[in-house]
Amino acid sequence: MDDTSDTPAVLVVVDVQEGFDDLDHWGPTTNPACEQNVAALVTHWRTMRWPVVVVRHDSRDASSPLHPDRPGNALRAFLTDEEPDLLVSKEVNSAFYGTPDLDVWLRERDVEHVVVCGIQTNMCVETTARMAGNLGYRVEVVLDATRTFDLSTTVPGLGEIRLTADEIVRATALTLQAGGFARMTTTAGVTARTG
Repeated sequence: MDDTSDTPAVLVVVDVQEGFDDLDHWGPTTNPACEQNVAALVTHWRTMRWPVVVVRHDSRDASSPLHPDRPGNALRAFLTDEEPDLLVSKEVNSAFYGTPDLDVWLRERDVEHVVVCGIQTNMCVETTARMAGNLGYRVEVVLDATRTFDLSTTVPGLGEIRLTADEIVRATALTLQAGGFARMTTTAGVTARTG
């Protein structure tokens, strides 16, 4: 895995849940190959017998498709056909603020390198990658195994800001890599590795 330790990188799959198909709730999305690419990563990690962490967002908002009482809270089927090495449940953006404690679990296993993928690129994936970088892990984000949604808001002094999902993915990639939080990579690049 191009790692300095004997411990393989851990794949952290963030919030790949059925509820993100509800475009009436989320709006226009990007990268229709996201889930296919995440599935390819999971298959590769399991074939190599490397650790897989699955993260599930349990929204506190009862109207969210990701609320635990809603069917959209369910993980994608390809994540449940085999038990992950760790399942983290969270109510906020970062997988490091979930249960059980991801940082403790990684450190107990001497993990230095995490590979992050999932949904949404600029929300839970980005927050998890930033925090992993701040905690001292070597972080890669598999950009083509992420996706997000168009976003707009009004900001005092700036007025209305609108970005497409594609623009947001590019901005996240720029911020994470140029800011030194994580290195961007691709599904093909990562699944070509055998050690």
